[in-house]
Amino acid sequence: MKSKINKRLVGIAVLAVIATVVGITIIYYGLFQRQVRADLAVSAKLLRDTHYFESANVDKDEIDLSTDIEELRVTWVSEDGTVLYDNDASAELLTNHYDRPEIQDAFTDGVGEAVRKSDTMNQNTFYYAVLLDNGTVLRVATDAQSLWAVFMSVAPIITLIILIIITVCVLISHILTRQLIMPIEVMVSNLENADYESPYRELDPLSEMLRSQHTDVLAAAKARQDFTANVSHELKTPLTAISGYAELLEGGMVAEDKQNHFYQEIRKNTDRLLALINDIIKLSELDRVDHGITFEKIDLYGVAHECVNELSVSANLKEITITIVGKESVIRGNKEMIKELIENLVQNAIRYNNPGGKVLVSVNSQDNSTCLIVKDNGIGIPAADQQRIFERFYRVDKSRSKATGGTGLGLAIVKHIVEIHDAKIELDSTPGVGTTISVLF
Repeated sequence: MKSKINKRLVGIAVLAVIATVVGITIIYYGLFQRQVRADLAVSAKLLRDTHYFESANVDKDEIDLSTDIEELRVTWVSEDGTVLYDNDASAELLTNHYDRPEIQDAFTDGVGEAVRKSDTMNQNTFYYAVLLDNGTVLRVATDAQSLWAVFMSVAPIITLIILIIITVCVLISHILTRQLIMPIEVMVSNLENADYESPYRELDPLSEMLRSQHTDVLAAAKARQDFTANVSHELKTPLTAISGYAELLEGGMVAEDKQNHFYQEIRKNTDRLLALINDIIKLSELDRVDHGITFEKIDLYGVAHECVNELSVSANLKEITITIVGKESVIRGNKEMIKELIENLVQNAIRYNNPGGKVLVSVNSQDNSTCLIVKDNGIGIPAADQQRIFERFYRVDKSRSKATGGTGLGLAIVKHIVEIHDAKIELDSTPGVGTTISVLF
């Protein structure tokens, strides 16, 4: 970041210097051209006012301006374009000048001017012609550097200035970037300090965002660590039991009348192990879900009715009466996830109920929302545990949960699915009275 800031500051400085030099040079050259033209006009008019070239009896051989006027070429042209005199060359050697633009303009308008470029010499020749009273034309000319030549002449100075500017900019940008970056570095080192205030109020949103992300990362790391520890513990328990029972059976240490019980325990722990693995896989899949999940219009009542039918056998085995009420209610969601959510809620209502208990599943409209309610008259949840029941592997009654086949992940899966569907979950429970869980879509 520091390197990029330094390079950009140096680049801006160099561009600014080049743009300034180019602009000033172009402006200066325009002023210079106007001044050259003005000087030529003055020189031509002064020579005309001397009437030196208007006398018909003047001896051209006696005219000598080569030493009197330096860097100024004077040419006297007759009415037909013949060169009568030139202070830089012999008139007899010069071609007819009638086709020169400045000469023609002088014959037509009284004055004429032109600029001709010499690419080989990197120079411009400025011409100014004036019509004399006797019908002849007097032309003066001078050479001046071209714009490119001006640029080349100041190129060493420009290069030196750019090098100085770059050196200064490197030093200044280094100081500025250090001053800019230092508050951010200090802010990052104080992410865990809630009392730290950034030196610039513009950094407050960044500070809050970084602190929030830092807290989230730490929380996620802790949750992952806890989850790994809990998974290891939860998997180890049934595996240890299965290994122990199998070892006893293998060693012939179990009487024949007890072997059936050991087989049942092995099967029970195997079922529990499979249930744990399935729930862990489901949670992992939900953790990987992104915005690409497929949502569609589904009938919440229809899905709930399907789940109730599938779980009615399990409810009958435990002498639980399960019913469903409501009407067709269309929501937008993922059907497989919604079915998983309903199954977990209904299974919990059956699992933590008493023989002869009841479970009521209802789907209705509430406050412009579609509401799924699963109500039971089971053992209920103590108030102290109600805030934690959606945590992974959290159980209110561990002995009962394991005895009934609970993995401690069902409500964690429910919460995850609710968040994915941007829904809201509410809990109302009283120990010994029952539990009501509402999901508002």
